[in-house]
Amino acid sequence: MAASVPRLRFAPSPTGYLHVGGARTALFNWLYARKFGGQFLLRIEDTDKARSTDESTRAIFDGLQWLGLLWDEDVVYQGANVGRNREDAYAMLAHGTAYRCFCTQAELAERRAAAEASKESFKYDRRCDRLDSSEIERRVTAGVPSTLRFRVPEGTTSWDDLVHGEIAFPNKDIEDFIILRGDGTPIYNMAVVSDDIFMQITLVMRGDDHISNTPKQILLYRALGSPLPQFAHLPMIHGLDGKKLSKRHGATAVSDYQHLGILPGAMLNFLALLGWSPGHDIEVMSLARMRELFDTDGLQRKAAIFDPKKLEWMNGQHLSLAPVDELALIVGPALERAGLTSAAELADREAWYHALLELLKVRARTTDDIVRQAEPFFRDEIGYDAEAEAKQWKDRPSTRGLLAGARDALAALPSWDVEGMEGALRALAERSGFGDKAGRIFQPLRVALTGLSVSPGIFDVLAMLGRERSLARIQSAVVHLSDEQA
Repeated sequence: MAASVPRLRFAPSPTGYLHVGGARTALFNWLYARKFGGQFLLRIEDTDKARSTDESTRAIFDGLQWLGLLWDEDVVYQGANVGRNREDAYAMLAHGTAYRCFCTQAELAERRAAAEASKESFKYDRRCDRLDSSEIERRVTAGVPSTLRFRVPEGTTSWDDLVHGEIAFPNKDIEDFIILRGDGTPIYNMAVVSDDIFMQITLVMRGDDHISNTPKQILLYRALGSPLPQFAHLPMIHGLDGKKLSKRHGATAVSDYQHLGILPGAMLNFLALLGWSPGHDIEVMSLARMRELFDTDGLQRKAAIFDPKKLEWMNGQHLSLAPVDELALIVGPALERAGLTSAAELADREAWYHALLELLKVRARTTDDIVRQAEPFFRDEIGYDAEAEAKQWKDRPSTRGLLAGARDALAALPSWDVEGMEGALRALAERSGFGDKAGRIFQPLRVALTGLSVSPGIFDVLAMLGRERSLARIQSAVVHLSDEQA
């Protein structure tokens, strides 16, 4: 019985980590299932026992869970279904849509080499399909090894692809392909079709590198008397050089970006735009918004380009929009790993910590950026960035005098509030002959307070550091500059 609701599956091979192409495929399947009231299933295609590992399977689970792409129903392991796959293959043998092939690998290799020598393309010549039944029975009884080949019918195999429209393959270009190896294990196309029928998959959405597999799979569906699912073949993801994304382009595993300070929501948003457009020039979206807007009409045919700088920009947008209480849970462990604080300290100073994140997140592109910017607010002592020092403390004696003046002006304030700090420093700028160019004081002061040339607004920095730590920082800078002159 056909499924009454859309059923889609993500079917990775556990031979490595979850890469961005696989994550994009999982996302589109998930979005379709959630948008149209369907089910999103996960199948681990672990039939390649030599390369499949438990570590890779766990990495796939972890990657999907980090992204929030949770699946419905129990995970299906393809390796557990070999018996059923085999039964389906033998059912085709019984119905005459498949036949036994006794040709050995050596014989096939010899014929292939002969075809290449004659500059002809090799195609299996169906010689075993011409054996009479008695000869087949004799060989089987004698224990002669055999595979099962699918008998490709005449005609054309076509389908209406949700991405590419009508696609057709002349059957004469498809050789009678093996569906069951000599050891009784199914070939990829056989296993996939058998499993998809069993799982009642209604839409197969995958990369367009699978287009050449689809006519073979359609023929198998028909031979097994099963209704066809819809197919949607997503464009490949290329690097900036226009070539298929690979390790030479840098990080390609989802876990790499998790450890580079990318938020899961930003990663999903970025991946969604690799091959899909929501229209109306919309770019920055939450997962809920993507689900609301998703439609196959927006799926694109042309290859998508993976631009790491665009991902960082997208992450910056999501950081600035992130609720601070959610962001605190992500950044807190990173601050701990950097040795800047502890979970207990953050809990004790939660309001201060959240206020700091509100200041820092708008200037950051990754959570790593936030950790770097946060360092001066947690350390008792800081170092000075060489470039910032060279630029903002060029005239050392003059800078020392300005900082000493700022220290005295701020120390004299009766209360540590922004209004009072701003008035005191702008008055100092006037007395120093800078007029309304108070930045001539703010910039050197920023380096004294944070060691950096970029930070939140100077009064926000003073407020977050507090009176005692701010004045101590300025004094340290004055001493640093005095020591240099001694």
